[in-house]
Amino acid sequence: MRDPRWTRLLAGIFALSLVAAACGGSSDSDSEASAGESPACTVGQTDGDLALYNWSEYIDPDLITKFEAEFGVSVSEDFYDSNEAMQPIVTAGNSGFDVIVPSDYMVSVLIDAGGVSPLNKDAIPNLANLAPEFASGLPFDPNGDFSAPYQWGTTGLGVDLSVTGEDVPRTWGLVFDPALREQYGAAGSITLLNDPRETIGAALKYLGYSLNSTSEAELEEAKALVSEVVQDLAAFDSDQYDELLATGDTVVAHGFSGNFIVQFDSADNPDQYAYFVPDEGGTRWVDNMAVVHDAPHPCTAHTFINFLLDAENGAALTNWNFYASPNAAAVPFIDPEVLEDPIVYPTDQSKLEFIADTGDFEINFTDAFTEAKG
Repeated sequence: MRDPRWTRLLAGIFALSLVAAACGGSSDSDSEASAGESPACTVGQTDGDLALYNWSEYIDPDLITKFEAEFGVSVSEDFYDSNEAMQPIVTAGNSGFDVIVPSDYMVSVLIDAGGVSPLNKDAIPNLANLAPEFASGLPFDPNGDFSAPYQWGTTGLGVDLSVTGEDVPRTWGLVFDPALREQYGAAGSITLLNDPRETIGAALKYLGYSLNSTSEAELEEAKALVSEVVQDLAAFDSDQYDELLATGDTVVAHGFSGNFIVQFDSADNPDQYAYFVPDEGGTRWVDNMAVVHDAPHPCTAHTFINFLLDAENGAALTNWNFYASPNAAAVPFIDPEVLEDPIVYPTDQSKLEFIADTGDFEINFTDAFTEAKG
């Protein structure tokens, strides 16, 4: 996943004319599907090149090359660093993108805004490879009608043990308690995600609240905590936080599990660093694949989603980026050290929460974050 979430435009802000191109042969579609309907694609069908809009460094380039060779199309990639940066672009229409990778709560926002097309599940038989907990029942798209899970992981803290010491407490207090910041050498050397839901959510968890709280009083407390820590931050950063930690520019970094694993593994001394979800709890997120409502090439989009849900391709994705796979069929092909890594596959998820779409209250998170940053 993954990253800052700046200005949010709420669902319904745009008057959308939903036109989804249907598929024909292996060239651009020459007919249209009715608004809100899934395109009439068949398994493996393509209708042009693929335009992928994704988080940066989130897919193995070899998988892109393999898809291009297998289906005789080319793939162009553009990147966003926040759900909120992506959402208004695709819901406004004429974005030119076919497939996007929104996070859990943003899926429901996009559904409500008409920003994504219903999936033609007959064209994605590899949906059967999903583990039961990901195949249905997810709070943002209970029947999987609009999205297919891509990867999942957690959000927590990475720390430089050479500064903090091995006995560093596993608490959000390393960020939000000024005494602990000083004691463990983190003052002035902390990064927080440039992301209202993740960062305000971390403060809410530290205070003992749900990160999906819709209490204005609780949100004010969380805003005050974030505001107070600004003086001790190196940056709000959702792109290079792991690199800043590994290069010694910071001591504590707020970020996503897989990014830290990759960064630590490439360090001269991987044991110098640790990642954990603080004891107060944190975020468990699921990123998903969805087809843009006016995708120019919806059949190629469906074929790409089916391709990534293949067992071996799903495993290659996880083996490359160290995020957990929702694909049960992929498990035999995932490297054992990845499967056995408790950072990738945490055994205790009791204090983890999905970020939920809070409807009209979402703007309160964005406003609180903006005000806290000053």
